[in-house]
Amino acid sequence: MPDIATIGVLLAIVALFLFSAFKILNEYERGVVFQLGRFNGVKGPGLIILIPVIQKMVRVDLRTVVMDVPSQDVISRDNVSVKVNAVLYFRIIDPEKAIIQVENRVEATSQLAQTTLRSVLGQHDLDDMLAEREKLNNDIQNILDQATASWGIKVINVEIKHVDLDESMIRAIAAQAEAERSRRAKVIHAEGEFQASQKLSEAAAVLAVNPGAMQLRYLQTLTEISGEKNTHTIVFPVPLDLLKTMLDQVRSQ
Repeated sequence: MPDIATIGVLLAIVALFLFSAFKILNEYERGVVFQLGRFNGVKGPGLIILIPVIQKMVRVDLRTVVMDVPSQDVISRDNVSVKVNAVLYFRIIDPEKAIIQVENRVEATSQLAQTTLRSVLGQHDLDDMLAEREKLNNDIQNILDQATASWGIKVINVEIKHVDLDESMIRAIAAQAEAERSRRAKVIHAEGEFQASQKLSEAAAVLAVNPGAMQLRYLQTLTEISGEKNTHTIVFPVPLDLLKTMLDQVRSQ
């Protein structure tokens, strides 16, 4: 008869096998099961029973992963060198492909994101990088989503965080912005002068047709000057045509 120690060892081995047969998967986890090296199925969440030695399970987390894309040296289409970094959001939607089709899905996605970031931004000018980030984010996301679909990965969002420029380029952009503001100010001033000259021309045409209006305007101007309590002597020229018209009106009375 086997002794008690042998029985204890056998019971411990059986308990160990039974313990290894039971697996518990959380709600956000799935188990990719292999039987003798061949894919057997995706199971979970909850309690999973495996055949010890024959079956093996690999856990897969389905939660969204936030990945920081390291800063990349990018040369824009207008030959400006910048450093750009971004953040990537993705999740696994097909556990089978995520385990079978790619060895290290996180590292593969990171490397692909870096090369795609350089490729897409290199096709645009610096102004596009600074002003059209939303469009560039969508372009990068679409490319990554298509490339990672065979790995069972869904790219949810891509956000460009920083576009770093050197000091000389920052000064050049500031000078360009200052020149643009100066140009707009000059254009506005010229438009104001043009509109004022048009109004003056229209007013002169009205006064030329109606001499009485010219007299009223001169009288109004004299009234405004006299009401300012000015102690200086002001010489106000009066056209001869206006004096002739006034004299004619006095004589007619």
